[in-house]
Amino acid sequence: MHRFGPGDHVNLCGLRIPHDKALLGHSDADVALHALTDAILGALGAGDIGQHFPPSDPLWRGADSALFLRHARELVTARGGRILNLDVTVICERPKLAPHRADMVAHLAELLELEPERVSVKATTTEGLGFTGRGEGIAAQAIATLRLPGRG
Repeated sequence: MHRFGPGDHVNLCGLRIPHDKALLGHSDADVALHALTDAILGALGAGDIGQHFPPSDPLWRGADSALFLRHARELVTARGGRILNLDVTVICERPKLAPHRADMVAHLAELLELEPERVSVKATTTEGLGFTGRGEGIAAQAIATLRLPGRG
């Protein structure tokens, strides 16, 4: 999750989505790409995004989160594996993501060299509850399914 600050767009799934605020974070604060990266790393048993790209390292300040996602994909490939499916749910009241969903799926599929039907992007609200419901930020959760040699 990332909180809002001043700005005119948010980065989600690698796309610039017009909005009256921006997400704040050490990198480009793309909460969806961060969740997907963590899901792949977790399925691989390779830790989390903070271990691979520590927020204390100035090298990653303002970094394009697509770098993180590609790194996770490369780790899977290096192990002889394959990403089977990805599913990300973006949790926010605004911006509305339905008009951008197809572009998000296409961009994620391209980034990860997957067929678009293997990628799912969903959005939901918290019905006005919590920090996302109050419009203070955006959260995302993701699941990745991998096929790895030696794992049933």
